[in-house]
Amino acid sequence: MEWWGIWLIIAGVLLVIEMLTLTFYLLWVALGAAAAAIVDLFFRAPIWVELLVGCVVVFILTIFTKPLTRRFRQSRGYQDAVDELVGKQGIVLESIAEGAPGIVKVGNETWSAVANRSIEKGKTVIVLSRGSAVLHVDEREGE
Repeated sequence: MEWWGIWLIIAGVLLVIEMLTLTFYLLWVALGAAAAAIVDLFFRAPIWVELLVGCVVVFILTIFTKPLTRRFRQSRGYQDAVDELVGKQGIVLESIAEGAPGIVKVGNETWSAVANRSIEKGKTVIVLSRGSAVLHVDEREGE
């Protein structure tokens, strides 16, 4: 198989993963792979040139779109879907110890979670806040 075909397959797989995650992190990498495919298809460049072009495209897209995405996230009315977790109830799947994370299920998703006190498996919790990958929870009163 030709390299341009491999690059297009990589770009397609990354686009599909991007659509499932909705993070925009893999979109730029997919476009870099597509740029590498174009370089191979039209210029028959060596693989290191294709790789370099792909990396430069990813770098440029990342640098120039960062201010745009920052402005979009700070705009009035923008709410990240994950922010909607705050205030929701969850169930502790793996006990949370003081100073050690556990696992909670909120809706259909499982998250690492920390709390200011120990919470046993099976207890109902409320999401107080979220970090990038960890929820801060507290035991629901009356449980």
